[in-house]
Amino acid sequence: MFNRMTVLMAMLLCFAGRAAAAEETPLLAHAPTLSRTQIVFAYGGYLWSVPREGGEARQLTTGGHEGLPIFSPDGNWIAFTGQYDGNFDVFVMPAEGGEPRRLTWHPGPDIAEGWVPDGKKVLFRSGREAYADFDRLYTVSVEGGWPEVLPMWRGGRMRGFRRTGRGSRTCRI
Repeated sequence: MFNRMTVLMAMLLCFAGRAAAAEETPLLAHAPTLSRTQIVFAYGGYLWSVPREGGEARQLTTGGHEGLPIFSPDGNWIAFTGQYDGNFDVFVMPAEGGEPRRLTWHPGPDIAEGWVPDGKKVLFRSGREAYADFDRLYTVSVEGGWPEVLPMWRGGRMRGFRRTGRGSRTCRI
């Protein structure tokens, strides 16, 4: 919680001078994630990156509606939830930007939640096999492939996760 507040304050300070100079309304940046060198956040339906020291924000994604970014444990990848064709799916992209790679294809919403500790799989939640009103947790390889359900009877938001010092979420499996 403290890390999220620190990140939000840093982002607000980055944009405060610019907003005050142009007399614009405040920016509604949300869902920040940290790596050793950068902060990635969602704003206006896209992902943006700014150096941790502050500076000019750079747009990473276009053409869809992206949110909930999460850095991989090594900081080289960003997993996120994207909507490009009317459905929410899990995507990954290099941390420096580039073409997003779609990892899930189910017609129901798949929501990125974190990474496995070795950074080779993305953790997500989905109601794809639910027989009631709850989601299950799955992993899918960064290279793509068939998702694997975790051996838990049910998954809830952030249940079974721990925060790492860099702002990413990993799952204990």
